[in-house]
Amino acid sequence: MRGGSSGIFGGGADSGSTVGYIRGMASLDPRAVLKERPSVGLIIGLVLAGICTLVTLSFDIFDGGPVQFFIALVLAVAPVPLLLAGVLALDRMEPEPRANLAFAFVWGAGVAVLFAGLLNSLNLIYIEHQIGNATNAHNLVATFGAPLVEETMKGLVLLGLLRFRRQELDGPTDGIIYASMVGLGFAMSENVSYYLAALSEHGPEGLAATVVLRGVLSPFAHPLFTSLIGISVAYAAQQRRGKAGIWVVGAGWIGAMVLHGLWNGLASFGGFPGLAVAYLVLMVLLFVELGVIFRDRKRIVGLIHHYLPLYVRNGLINEADIFMLSSLKGRRQARQWAKAHGGKAGARAMSDYQLAATELGLLHERASRDGVDEKSFRERQRALAELMAYARMSLPLPARHLPAAARGVPPPGYAPGAPPPGGPQGGPPRGYPPGSGPSPYGFPPGSGQGNPRPEYPPPPFPGPPRWNPPPRA
Repeated sequence: MRGGSSGIFGGGADSGSTVGYIRGMASLDPRAVLKERPSVGLIIGLVLAGICTLVTLSFDIFDGGPVQFFIALVLAVAPVPLLLAGVLALDRMEPEPRANLAFAFVWGAGVAVLFAGLLNSLNLIYIEHQIGNATNAHNLVATFGAPLVEETMKGLVLLGLLRFRRQELDGPTDGIIYASMVGLGFAMSENVSYYLAALSEHGPEGLAATVVLRGVLSPFAHPLFTSLIGISVAYAAQQRRGKAGIWVVGAGWIGAMVLHGLWNGLASFGGFPGLAVAYLVLMVLLFVELGVIFRDRKRIVGLIHHYLPLYVRNGLINEADIFMLSSLKGRRQARQWAKAHGGKAGARAMSDYQLAATELGLLHERASRDGVDEKSFRERQRALAELMAYARMSLPLPARHLPAAARGVPPPGYAPGAPPPGGPQGGPPRGYPPGSGPSPYGFPPGSGQGNPRPEYPPPPFPGPPRWNPPPRA
């Protein structure tokens, strides 16, 4: 360990850490436990979506030429890292698997844009042939045809998540995040076409105006449209399979199409005043969804406070841990503390501990509404609890802080403001950081031996426990 400190349970950043953080625990893969390793089907989907993206961009090259295409591509891609950072910043409490997020983005950038472009072009040809006016045909397709086609193509990936990755949709935040990813991918590819058209038809001035309108003033338009589908799909994932979820998804789908059509229609027929009204509607929706996300974050904190105290007797968690898990600031401070004493391995262990603890609370909540069968619950519960145990055992505690930790006082920087020590009689002292309290395996700290299968609190079966709504954070 750095600075001569030794981990309470042995091992640490400099003691041969591997996937399982410490020597002898390489068989445990945190990425597998947290289901962040992409499946074969997901990999195939990524490849096919990537091919569709290349086909879409190839059409743009043929339409505008290599130089113009390169200019448009750079302008379309330039804001994407900032926009992605903004979306992912909202997903810090319970981050979604990166492979799923990447698939949603590439689906929007490739599959959705390619097929939506083909269908919109066919609709435009048909309407123009019927009315004989290209401008009016374009406005009509943009207002009534494009929203139906584009929101359907984007929404299909969310239906796929509902069908094949239902367990990943733990609340409205997840639906908004996935919808935002597919929307950002769609907008990026679509912007390349718009920028090429503006450059060829109106020159640099037209390109600059289009970049300001689409890339600066309304970069979140597509994510906001599709987020209504995302929220409805997440709601359906929380319900038992039945008609209620179908009706909610349908309502969200219609809402996304109406909002998209309102934006396009006001921009096409209303001029600048209409565009201002559409922009105001988008801003209202943006702030409403931010409120939904923060409310959902409080719900997750309430689940942690309600369910995780069940695991105190196993040594997997204590009041200082729960205090730390209750805010993004507290989690960040704990990761900084772990990195300062255990390097990257310590930070990774703390990050996995935090995510596994959050997933465990969500698992109990899913079981309380009959969203998981008993066998799946027990398997997932054991996997998450063991990951928490392994992570605790690898977290460092400087030797100079051992006496204070023995009295239940967390070391400086771990959980500032945590409740003072002094747990209930017969229970573990409060205030221990992960890795400094009683061994979760019931053997002396540092012995490296013991029962690898601790007893866990009984799951809420055969029937879920009755409980009041969790307290707000």
